[in-house]
Order: sequence, then C-alpha cells, then structure tokens
Amino acid sequence: MAIENREDVMALPQGDLGLLDSEVARRLLASRELARVAYVAADGTPRVFPMLFHWTGAEIVLSTFGGAKVGALRARPDVAITIDVASTPPEALLIRGRARVTDVEGVVPEYALALRRYGGQEQAAAQLAALDHPGVTMVRIAVRPAWAGVLDFQTRLPGGISMRDFERRGRR
Repeated sequence: MAIENREDVMALPQGDLGLLDSEVARRLLASRELARVAYVAADGTPRVFPMLFHWTGAEIVLSTFGGAKVGALRARPDVAITIDVASTPPEALLIRGRARVTDVEGVVPEYALALRRYGGQEQAAAQLAALDHPGVTMVRIAVRPAWAGVLDFQTRLPGGISMRDFERRGRR
C-alpha cells in the first residue's frame, strides 16, 4: 500500500506494516544508518548490537561471521530493530519480527549490497576482495517485519499521541 500523504501515515496505527511505505521508513531503510538489533542472549539478558543491513523490500537482512549472538538468535529468534537518526526532530523506524538464521558458504549477497551502500563501490570492492575466498562462511540473518512503527516527532509521537494531544499536555 503506497502512502500518499502525511494524513495517511497519521491514520495508520503503530504496528501496521503499511508504515514501511511511509516517507520516513523508506528514507531510513535506504540510509547509511546502522540497524540496532535487540535480542535475548543465551544467559537470558537483553542485548543490542548495531549492524549494517540491507532491505530487500520484504526483509531486513543482516550478515555476520558468527559469534554468540548467532546461537542466541537460533534459540530465541524474536527481535526488535530500530533504525534512527539523531536529528532534530529525530526520526525512528521500529520493527519487530523473527530472525531466520542461515549459514552461507561465501559472502552473503545482501552483505555485499550493504557494503556498497554504506561505503561506496571502491571501499566495498576492497573489503569484498579481502573476504571472498574459498572456505569463507557467513551467517545470513533475515527478519521479515511482523510489526512496524514510525516516529518522526512531527506527525507521530511515542505512545501514539497526536501533536494536538502533545501540545495540550500540561494545560487544564
């Protein structure tokens, strides 16, 4: 569903996947901002790690070379992801979903795409040349959004209140 204007965005409740088509979400999904991924570690404590990501139009794909987070994600695949900019006013895209973790021989294709977006063609080519050789394995973490939220602090605020409600706070 394409969002036509700000009023349409205002009409969608937090959690509606149609928010992924909003101007704010589209901008953040194409940005060079890191995705901050929250998950529950093997010891039961919450963790957040920042990662490069690639948006396929259906999934956020993150790539890694392994580590403790991979085992934790396989055991507890529910995650929350935030992609945001610390501007004034701030903007944030909030996503919840389940991580699907897959071992990949070689470089994860979406990792190469993310490297190009974040660092440009030349830097990505150098990094990929250093990584891509026989025996390299990576882990592909794909999250299909099940819930989406957008905060732009102009039309959408935390708690789902409107700007009018926000402006009335403190007045009786």
